[in-house]
Amino acid sequence: MKKIVLLLLLFLFIFSGGCWDRRELNEHAIILGAGVDRRADGACELTLQLARPGAFGGGMEGGGAGNVILGQDVVWVVSAAGEDIYDAQRDLARQVSRHLYWSHNALLVFGEGLARQGVREATNFFHRHPQSRETMWVMVAEGTAKNVLQSHSELEKTSAQAIGFLARAKAGHAVKFIDLIKDLASPGANPALTRLELVKQGEPQGPGTEKKYEHKEVVFTGTAVFRDDKLAGWLDKQETRGLLWLRGEMKKGVVTVPSPVEPQKKISFDITRSKTKVEPFYDGGTISFLVKITTEGNLVEQQSKEDLLAPGVLPELEKRLAEDIEERCRAALEKAQGEYGTDVFRFGEAFHRKYKKEWRELKNRWDEEFAGAEISVTARVRIRNTGLLTRRASLKR
Repeated sequence: MKKIVLLLLLFLFIFSGGCWDRRELNEHAIILGAGVDRRADGACELTLQLARPGAFGGGMEGGGAGNVILGQDVVWVVSAAGEDIYDAQRDLARQVSRHLYWSHNALLVFGEGLARQGVREATNFFHRHPQSRETMWVMVAEGTAKNVLQSHSELEKTSAQAIGFLARAKAGHAVKFIDLIKDLASPGANPALTRLELVKQGEPQGPGTEKKYEHKEVVFTGTAVFRDDKLAGWLDKQETRGLLWLRGEMKKGVVTVPSPVEPQKKISFDITRSKTKVEPFYDGGTISFLVKITTEGNLVEQQSKEDLLAPGVLPELEKRLAEDIEERCRAALEKAQGEYGTDVFRFGEAFHRKYKKEWRELKNRWDEEFAGAEISVTARVRIRNTGLLTRRASLKR
């Protein structure tokens, strides 16, 4: 009996888990952002934005000048090319002295060239990697992802951090990696990702900035529209608003319309709540959709002088706001249906829920069916609050 117990103890001692494969923090290279491009020779280029050791210490708070601490850059941007992403990562081992740590990465950027050829293969590495985060933001750069990751922010520590803040603030159509994977795997659904662009922004002021230089900040300039896994084209900022309304994802934003009384003056409306209902109809030959949008919010700015409590003024203003929403939705639909022929609004999912049997016949050619579908959009707006004033105060000297 004693021998059996000793053998069991020896067995547990030999095969029990331990710390043999652990890595200390100072052995990791922390990835803040990743980008994938397709080079002209067909190679896959992986670009990583890595945190520099000690650069985030000392309680540094934002600031473009804060991108350097005691002469040290906050990040180190490195690139390598290979047959695929893993091959490129292996090549980075010749440049990076530490183990690449993916668990902190919150941003994945695809270059425009790779996106036009297809992103499905590029997602496979991140889908399989045990450290990869399903909640990282996925975006498409106009040009190359490498240029985006090599840029810096004037307000935040890194450009990857600035992009993350914009995504969380819902500054555009922000998409997480898990949502991209679901769209790629779902028949009748196509991805729509944030479009990134480097744009000249502002002028630095104060001592040390006498010598002018051109700074380009990463800006959300619309949406990248896909057909299956290939980039089909772009939606601008106004069309992106229409996309968000049609998908029921418009949670907050501002709508500005001409005044009913003084058309040359503007009135701004702040969205506090919005809901979209999509109802499909199919008679065996024609597919149609009825989209109903209800939006509530507050009036936040008025350039005109009309009295908002006067009879008919608020209803007319609500009507104009609804017409503006409908116009943006139609612009997005016209681009997606007519120019790109792709359903990025998830109307296929609504059709599938109602017509399960018919969906089996249509799902493999859904984009073609969607391009010819009749879609009617109606919006209703309710102004809940006009602020402390019911008319614009006139200032007299």
